[in-house]
Amino acid sequence: MLDLNAIPKAPNPNEPNGRRNCNTIRDLLSLLGDKWSVTTIVTLGEGSLRFNELLRRGHGISQRMLTLTLRQLERNGLIWRKVTPTVPLTVEYGLTSLGCQLFKVLSPFFEWVRDHADAITDAQLEYDERQTAAQAQILGDSGSP
Repeated sequence: MLDLNAIPKAPNPNEPNGRRNCNTIRDLLSLLGDKWSVTTIVTLGEGSLRFNELLRRGHGISQRMLTLTLRQLERNGLIWRKVTPTVPLTVEYGLTSLGCQLFKVLSPFFEWVRDHADAITDAQLEYDERQTAAQAQILGDSGSP
């Protein structure tokens, strides 16, 4: 059973450092709500990768979006970036200890999604069919005298 008293209270913006904490929480939730950030963290959870390998595994992310995502993750201390002066430049990324902790939290979520993907798809299809039938009924009823 979840102990609700064990959950930390939200920071009070009227207390010292409260506004800063609220902004930090909001910014991090925004970052983690971004599908590219979560996908990148989970991909790097398998091990460090060069930029182009991350791009190949990026599930359709553009080069520009990957660059922006990596910058935000690095800024927030979740990933590290290593540049090797070769021709062309070699840039490698990996999870920091903070990023590894986050990966441990995200991994069960990804496993749950993978395990329940078929059930979710079935539910979406059933919902869409019900909505289509209801809409057809409304349109059919509105044409009656």
